[in-house]
Amino acid sequence: MDLQKTPYLNWSWRIDKKLAISNEKTKGGDDFSARIYLIVKGSWAFWQTRAINYVWANNSRVNTAWANPFTGGNVIMVAARSATDQTKHWYTEKRNVLKDFKNYLGEDIRFIDGLAIMTDTDNAEGEVLSYYADIYFSEQ
Repeated sequence: MDLQKTPYLNWSWRIDKKLAISNEKTKGGDDFSARIYLIVKGSWAFWQTRAINYVWANNSRVNTAWANPFTGGNVIMVAARSATDQTKHWYTEKRNVLKDFKNYLGEDIRFIDGLAIMTDTDNAEGEVLSYYADIYFSEQ
């Protein structure tokens, strides 16, 4: 994906149940009912991979960002939604990925190497149900 041509990531998502996690910024709390994961490869070494995760946060405010507790500053978590948002309700999001990579990782990234969706409860051993739809990049 060429971010200079289509810098905006658009998606819709919904969760039906929230996770009860006290601190999502720790390894034990690194679980989210929903996340969109954008990956940029560094070199051949996996630890040089950089990424931004837009997450449905458990207790962080919207637009709060932090380093992933497993990978450090190469992977940044960004709260796109929070625990105050309704369950069983569809939300539509739009993020300027080009700007976010510059703001959060200090880099001008032109190409995205991968995009993943993830519903993750392994650390807290929770159970959730999440939905994703209409994931695409756009000029505006």
